[in-house]
Order: sequence, then C-alpha cells, then structure tokens
Amino acid sequence: MGQMLAAMLNLQSMERRLAQVRRRLKSRENAVAIQQRKIDQRREEWNILHEGIMAQRAKADSLSVDLKAKEERVAHLRSSLNTARTNKEYAAILTQMNTIKADNARIEDDALQVMQQIEQAEAEAEKVRAETEAEEKHLEEIRQSSKAEIDRLNGMLSTLLAERDQAAEAVPAEALAAFNRVAERYDGEAMAQIEIQGRKPPYSYVCGGCYMALNAEHANALRVRDEIRTCDNCGRILYIATEAD
Repeated sequence: MGQMLAAMLNLQSMERRLAQVRRRLKSRENAVAIQQRKIDQRREEWNILHEGIMAQRAKADSLSVDLKAKEERVAHLRSSLNTARTNKEYAAILTQMNTIKADNARIEDDALQVMQQIEQAEAEAEKVRAETEAEEKHLEEIRQSSKAEIDRLNGMLSTLLAERDQAAEAVPAEALAAFNRVAERYDGEAMAQIEIQGRKPPYSYVCGGCYMALNAEHANALRVRDEIRTCDNCGRILYIATEAD
C-alpha cells in the first residue's frame, strides 16, 4: 500500500474513534432528554387526572346543592300536608313529595358514584405523583453521572480532533478533500478494503463497504499505484490491505 493511501487509512482509523466517542456522547446526552420526556409524560398524566378530579368535584357539589334544594322542598311539602283542605289536595302533595324523594334517591346514587370515581382518580393521581418524584430523582442521578462522563468524553473528543488534524496533514490536499466528502456521507467510513474471493486465479473482487462486485482493474491498479480509486457503486475510496497483497 502506498504512502498516501496508508495515511488516509490512518485518518479513517481516527475517524472511527471520533465516531465512537460522538456516539457515546450523544447517548449520554440523550439519556437526560429521554428521562425528562418520561417526567413530562408523568406530569401530563397527573394534570389530566387533576382536571378530571376537579370536574368530578364540581359535579358532586352541583348534585349536593340540587339534593339540598329538593330536601328543603320535601320539608316544605311535608308541612303543607297538615294544611291540606281536601283529600285530593293531600294526595297531590303526597305524590309530589314521593316524586321528589325518588329524584333524591337517584341524585344520592349519582353522588355516591361520583365520589367513588373521585377516590379512584385521587389514588391514581397519587400513584402518578409518586412515580414522578421517583423519575425526577432518577433524572438527577443521570445528570450527575452523565455530567462527569460527558466532560470526560468531550475531553477525549478534543484530543482526538487534534490527533485527527495532525493525521490529516500527512494526506495531500486534493486527496484529503475527496476523503472528507466521502467520510461526511458515510459517518467517517470513507475507505473500503477490496476483498479478494477465490482460492486461485481468476479471483473476484468485492467492495468491503457495500459488498458489490468490483472490476479487477481496481485491484490491479492499487497493487502498483498509490492513487485514489473509488467503488463504482458506493463511492468509497478503495484500498488493498497488506495481507491481501
């Protein structure tokens, strides 16, 4: 392998290490965001439950007011029975009382059901609140542990970037520009080894990046020349490892 391709291969090694550190850094940063989303979801659940409880309490208050008004009406009608002048008037008042009492029984049933729903919702809200507190505590733990790791990874990233810049100095400007274009496309994997298949000639050749067949001309040229040759399919810069030679 020629000096230029060897320098580019060394540069790719640096790119791989940088990509690994960046992935780890992103994973750490995402851990905080993921945990925060869990907390936000719990808070939204609690808000929905709280709004439901408020609505049910308002309904319970309305039923209580309605029940009290009807009970006062029954009390008034009960006193009216004593002043009824005829049996017909007495029967009419009694019928009206019984109708209101029946309504009251229905209202009491509705009120009891509402109170049961409120109790269930309050229990669920308390559960969500406790879960939220636990998630918030866990978030703080993640932040503390992630901060140290993020700082460490950022330090590694700075060091590797400096080493990468130093490695790039060994690559000619035109070749470096080509490398950077392909590396940006493939997350640092700008180069691909030519894989040789077969036990004896004629061998077949495959791009180690996309695994598509290659013309033998690429392999033959790279055995004798230190030049940039790219895969006809994926565009990665090809090389033949020393072991293959």
